[in-house]
Amino acid sequence: MAASCFGCKEEIKDKMLEALGKSWHPEHFSCKECKKRIAENKFHESEGLPVCGKCFEAKIQAICAACRKLVTEKVVKAMGKTWHLEHFICGGPCKQQLSGKTFFERNGKPYCTADYERLYAPKCAGCKKPIAEKALSALEGKWHKECFKCKLCKEPIGVDAKFRADKEKQPICEKCGI
Repeated sequence: MAASCFGCKEEIKDKMLEALGKSWHPEHFSCKECKKRIAENKFHESEGLPVCGKCFEAKIQAICAACRKLVTEKVVKAMGKTWHLEHFICGGPCKQQLSGKTFFERNGKPYCTADYERLYAPKCAGCKKPIAEKALSALEGKWHKECFKCKLCKEPIGVDAKFRADKEKQPICEKCGI
C-alpha cells in the first residue's frame, strides 16, 4: 500500500519526504505559519507540524519567564508564560522542578503543594497545621473538620451543634459547657 501525503491526503507516487513521523510530497512539506514550502534540511516543530526558521524566530519561540533567555529546547507553558524545563521550579525553599506536577500560583510564582501549604495555607486553630482542603470557620479561626472538637470531652462538635469558647478560644460542647 502506498503512503499518502499528510499535506494533501493523496497517494505519493514519486518522491516522498518523511518527517515528524509523517509522509509528504516534498512540495507539500510547508510551514504551518507562512504556508511556504520548507526546502532546507533544518526546520522546527510546533504542535507536530513543521515550521520554517523565520516563522519560528518571529512567531513561536519564546523567552523564559525565569532567565529571560530564548527557549529553544523542551518548554513548559504554565501560568500564561513559557519556561525552560529546568527553570520551572518551586518559588519556595525546596526549589524542586514542577514540570508535570501539581502546583499553586502565588504572586506570579509557582509553588509545590508542600511549600505552598507551609507558607500560605491557613493554619488550623486546633492542630496548627496547614489546611489544604475545606475548613470550618469558628471562634475567629479556621479548623480542620476533625480538629473542631470539645476541649474537655474531645468529642467532635457538629456543624449545627451548640458550643461556647473558653478563654483561649477553644470550643467547649454544649454537654460540657457552662
